[in-house]
Amino acid sequence: MGETVRKYFLQTPLKDSDVRKLVVGDVVYVSGIIYTLRDRGASKVLETIKKGEILPVDLEGSVIYHAGPLVRRCGVGWEVISAGPTTSTRMESYDPELIALGVRAIVGKGRLLEGTREACRKYGAVYMLYPGGCGALAAKSIKKVLAVYWLELGMPEALWVLEVEDFGPLYVVMDSRGRDFFKDRCVFVRKAHNSLMKELK
Repeated sequence: MGETVRKYFLQTPLKDSDVRKLVVGDVVYVSGIIYTLRDRGASKVLETIKKGEILPVDLEGSVIYHAGPLVRRCGVGWEVISAGPTTSTRMESYDPELIALGVRAIVGKGRLLEGTREACRKYGAVYMLYPGGCGALAAKSIKKVLAVYWLELGMPEALWVLEVEDFGPLYVVMDSRGRDFFKDRCVFVRKAHNSLMKELK
């Protein structure tokens, strides 16, 4: 029998206790407000902070989604058509600093590296995967576009403020205890490979 998957339904802004109880392998659904950021948007956040200027959003307890949503005008507002995750590895240079600013969860696709893992451990944050290829499903969880900033960067790179309900399933792959699903799997595969090579000699 396999282990029972632990499932959590969390509300933003995330509290420290929300994050600290999560471990690699947990499944999470998020409701409340999340922000989308990609390379240029993340860079803009850090540049704004370094200039001593005020961000248009509050990062404390926030959830950042690595996504460039497909959005269309709907009357005076916006409607999200698709919001699948983008590959997170290229955001590795930004994520540790964002976590230090109060971000408590990063959502994306693929592996993040040692800098993010250490920031999650130091500040109390998690990295969670959203299934790739499910952009239309993600859009169904988005109830409203509350605001958009920095559209001059382009629609995918802008900072979108989204109200979501039961956004998920999100799979915890880095937790606040320093565990990293991908790193652990690599160690397991390497050991299995070395063992097999010995058997073949």
